[in-house]
Amino acid sequence: MSELNRIKVVLVEQRKTGKWLAEQLGVSVTTTSRWCSNTAQPDLQTLEKIAQLLEVDKRDLLTPSELK
Repeated sequence: MSELNRIKVVLVEQRKTGKWLAEQLGVSVTTTSRWCSNTAQPDLQTLEKIAQLLEVDKRDLLTPSELK
């Protein structure tokens, strides 16, 4: 499976963890781990929440190929 999101990259850039993200969203660490490893994807509403928490545009959380 190709990478569909850049959540892990943005978390690393901001020195935040998947655990922090899980706590902020009220989801399990396993869920955020799956998003970060691209084995699962958040729904669009959750992606928007992640973008707000990280103070980035939601497009910054997607790989360039997904923006086409």
